[in-house]
Amino acid sequence: MPTKKNSPDLILVLVTLGLLTIGMIMVYSASAVWASYKFHDSFFFAKRQLLFAGVGLVGMAIVSNIDYWFFRTHAKKILLLCFVLLLLVLVPGVGLVRGGARSWIGIGAFSIQPSEFMKLGMMVFLSKYLSENQKNIISFKKGLVPTLGLVFLAFGLIMLQPDLGTGTVMVGTCVIIIFVAGARISHFIGLGLFGVAGFVALIASAPYRIKRITSFLDPWSDPLGTGFQIIQSLYAIGPGGLFGLGLGQSRQKFMYLPEPQTDFIFAILSEELGFIGGSLVLLLFSLLLWRGIRIALGAPDLFGSFLAVGIVSMIAIQVMINIGVVIGLMPVTGITLPLLSYGGSSLTLMLLAIGVLLNISKHARN
Repeated sequence: MPTKKNSPDLILVLVTLGLLTIGMIMVYSASAVWASYKFHDSFFFAKRQLLFAGVGLVGMAIVSNIDYWFFRTHAKKILLLCFVLLLLVLVPGVGLVRGGARSWIGIGAFSIQPSEFMKLGMMVFLSKYLSENQKNIISFKKGLVPTLGLVFLAFGLIMLQPDLGTGTVMVGTCVIIIFVAGARISHFIGLGLFGVAGFVALIASAPYRIKRITSFLDPWSDPLGTGFQIIQSLYAIGPGGLFGLGLGQSRQKFMYLPEPQTDFIFAILSEELGFIGGSLVLLLFSLLLWRGIRIALGAPDLFGSFLAVGIVSMIAIQVMINIGVVIGLMPVTGITLPLLSYGGSSLTLMLLAIGVLLNISKHARN
């Protein structure tokens, strides 16, 4: 077990708090009109996000002071709990349906999204397994098949909700961890071709996914239907120009862009703060990823290194997909922008993951 050496990474803490602060401001700005109309309280979403942020920050502080080997010791229990929650969410009466997906479990006035926590649970387990069995990962049968089999079992349960976005992030993160652990590139090429075929089959199996693809290629072919969100997002980003229309001055949040405080919050940010504001957010994310990679490279053991790589990869994948969707480079999918988008489970999970990263940084070599 590693011995504590350093203080937590201060730059990582400051960048996280900076992104969280920007997120809080933008959640209020983006949601005020919709919240006033639906709940007669312009601060409805902002207050809830502040509560989520408070819980997440307390969790981050606690986790950052728990030796990361604690998660290694309890990796199997954590993964088992995540699988149980994924199964519970599929039970009618337990799982809540929103937007056509049964992805939440209600707890009083709030709800949790088990698929979000599966991302971290799977990372912890894979990091432990691969750190103890790294020599087997070059073997297709002994290393790659068992690990990917477990990952795709979780992916299958997530797809029963269905939640393609979260499932894609989890699979992408796990594939990066496995690759870093030493899996053969030739194996990945073969599996990649199989994965593309499977992904195409998933899209073809659901008509709404096909419509999302066609609307991505030509959103103006169905401007009031499947292309609506992409078009309104681009209408928000375009007028923003270099400096934006000004904080709080978005036009698209006036019932044009649906629920702009969630997946499309970057569009409202770009409209109000312009290219400069959007670039600042991307710079902060770049700093966060740089510190995470530095922590992964300096981790004193393979478990810490793999886990840090997983956390950094999860954040990077979500940022790329979310912003890619918002600017029209990817089909619409339900992926939140880490630390900025409204959402309790997503925000809490992200802050807990950063707490783990901070603890690893205490042991990392300078």
